[in-house]
Amino acid sequence: MEFSSKLIEKAVSEMSQLPGIGKRTALRLVLHLLKQPKEQTGFLSQALLNMRADIKFCESCHNISDTKVCEICANPVRNHQTICVVEDIRDVMAIENTGQYKGIYHVLGGKISPIEGVGPSQLNISTLVEKVKSGAVVEIIFALSSTMEGDTTNFYIYKQIAESEIIISTIARGISVGDELEYADEITLGRSILHRVPFEKTFKNN
Repeated sequence: MEFSSKLIEKAVSEMSQLPGIGKRTALRLVLHLLKQPKEQTGFLSQALLNMRADIKFCESCHNISDTKVCEICANPVRNHQTICVVEDIRDVMAIENTGQYKGIYHVLGGKISPIEGVGPSQLNISTLVEKVKSGAVVEIIFALSSTMEGDTTNFYIYKQIAESEIIISTIARGISVGDELEYADEITLGRSILHRVPFEKTFKNN
């Protein structure tokens, strides 16, 4: 792709590094910004800079937040005795959009994957185990994607907390095996949360 401007070429190169954005799409976006008032581009640039500089991760659940404790964890109306364990921030958003879950979350920051070099120590697992051992938790809901890595992560955490006298459940398999949670439709995901099943049943029947 030939460019008549090095400035445009650099902007396209940076934009095309975003997920799902190829060079042609990046060029279209850059040319669109070029047609907008300069202050509009400034607003976009400043919003991205502010986000990168000021975004925080909740000290309690590891969700993204503008403050030390996210709005969900700080909400006294939420059920703080029920924790839904998810892989990343996108899963929190997906479940919240269903309007069916009233507990709080724990974001692991990924899944155990030896192939990719991701082990338990690289995830937010120890803080979850500490919460369970504190005695403040009644139920843990596993809401990781139905993949080999997701099931491995579920089982690893289960072994860490199995001796605790709490309910350990997993979302119902309305989510197809191998599917990523964030791509599930809201109705299916909502029903999976409502009709969750004891975690032990998911591996004793295999």
